[in-house]
Amino acid sequence: MTIPKNTICVWFDKEAEEAARFYAQTFPDSRVTAVRRAPADYPAGKAGDVLTVEFTVFGIPCIGLNGGSDFHQTEAFSFQIATDDQEETDRYWNAIVGNGGRESACGWCKDRWGVSWQITPRVLTDAMAAGGAEARRAFEAMMTMGKIDVAAIEAARRG
Repeated sequence: MTIPKNTICVWFDKEAEEAARFYAQTFPDSRVTAVRRAPADYPAGKAGDVLTVEFTVFGIPCIGLNGGSDFHQTEAFSFQIATDDQEETDRYWNAIVGNGGRESACGWCKDRWGVSWQITPRVLTDAMAAGGAEARRAFEAMMTMGKIDVAAIEAARRG
């Protein structure tokens, strides 16, 4: 297997494998491809502990690093998942929030490991791309939401 030139590295305390397996079960075209153990003791663990986990999320290569508790997740990094309808939006939102995660605003939520996700219906992205009054109405509607309501965005687009 060829190692990609660019891989997203997500820092975890010790839960990289658990998180990667959850992502692989939740999202299509996602899987765990390798689990690597530390060959020696390191600041956050011992020889034999899971050090890295290679996985994909919707085909995007990632690596989870069990680096310890020195660094924490922030909204400065998020996975953005484009959805086609309310059912798909609900499915991914509920999987993340319902598995120990928490809701945020404007389509954002965090999983139980603190990783941020944007569950973004394409209707919202399309409205923003349209610009002008349509984008303004959709944006103002989005600003009042946690999980995005597709029907409300469509209504805002129409005015």
